[in-house]
Amino acid sequence: MDIQAAFINHFGASPSIQVRAPGRGNLLGEHVDYNDGAVLPAAIDRAVRLAAAPSTDGMVHLAALDLDQAVSFRLDGLGQHCGAEGAPLPHWAAYPAGVAWALGEAGLPVSGMRAVYTSDVPIGAGLSSSAAVEVAFAAAWRALGGWEMDNLCLAQLCQRAENGYVGVNSGLMDQFASACGVEGHALYFDTRSLEWHPVALPPGSAIVVADSGMRRTLATSAYNDRRAACEQAVACLQQYKPGLRSLRDITTVEFAAYSEYLPETVRRRAEHVVKEIHRVAQAVNALRGGDARLFGGLMFAGHKSLRDLYQVSLPELDALVEIARGLPGIYGARLTGAGFGGCTVNLIDGTQAEPFIRELEAGYLKQTGKSARVYLCHASAGVEVEKMFA
Repeated sequence: MDIQAAFINHFGASPSIQVRAPGRGNLLGEHVDYNDGAVLPAAIDRAVRLAAAPSTDGMVHLAALDLDQAVSFRLDGLGQHCGAEGAPLPHWAAYPAGVAWALGEAGLPVSGMRAVYTSDVPIGAGLSSSAAVEVAFAAAWRALGGWEMDNLCLAQLCQRAENGYVGVNSGLMDQFASACGVEGHALYFDTRSLEWHPVALPPGSAIVVADSGMRRTLATSAYNDRRAACEQAVACLQQYKPGLRSLRDITTVEFAAYSEYLPETVRRRAEHVVKEIHRVAQAVNALRGGDARLFGGLMFAGHKSLRDLYQVSLPELDALVEIARGLPGIYGARLTGAGFGGCTVNLIDGTQAEPFIRELEAGYLKQTGKSARVYLCHASAGVEVEKMFA
């Protein structure tokens, strides 16, 4: 879709800017970002694309091209979660409205905007489609407003929008990856210190995302229950390790010594988090050492933990991972995102992409009777803004 032409068609004028904000696949470090752990996502070359210009009436006018829906809202009425006519904002519009709210709360100038956007990031598949929307709109307001802010700080404001306005208690990883991606690299991101650095992926590798077709809703009781279990584990373990702030602060050896004092379900959840944080550190060393097979083995181990300990997988996701395990070119596979549906992420030898995808699709159909949408991706740059000239 020509986003510039779509803007002209909708508003009868040319846009001032175009923005691209990618989705992300998390290669390792699942459900650890809200436990102060380090994560290893990669921005992917499937993205939200947006065209925007200032509005003349001070309002925000949006068109979601994929949904064929439009809405307008006032910047001075964001707290009411309503459009200009008083009706509740549709769910999709809460994300850009939330960004405007978060920017305003931070004291940044937010002006009226006309915008259209489209996305080829699958919705509800665990590839952070909502975070990409947030980052795209935040970057658009930054560009139109002419104010400066680094991309990590921009990502933090997008997280605030999702937490405080949309009402989803997400960590920072999704917005960070969309804002700060580096082409050809995964991103090691310490969610406590906010320090990060790119880590080169194996030369010639590719990321294959397989959408199981099983949709999920992120703001579910299951997600919040697991987050609460982690907090309960910390409270219990503080009796044995005073000063413990989060599960990030306990080693695998210490956890083995104290885990018997935790309720069984809480123990399982905490064990996944503690060991997953350790796997991320091992994975970075594997990539730096050029050991793609070791890295892939850690991905498979991460999936097993998500399946058995955190219990956020589904039979369809398990099938995709097990089919991938036996295919040509595979390094590693695991579910990505919060779980309960969505996608698996596979790191493969890029020269084997065609037979890998063909056999994965065929194997999944044979085993489950369902069709998987499989996307060949590569690690991409983060958010980009292009200024348009008449």
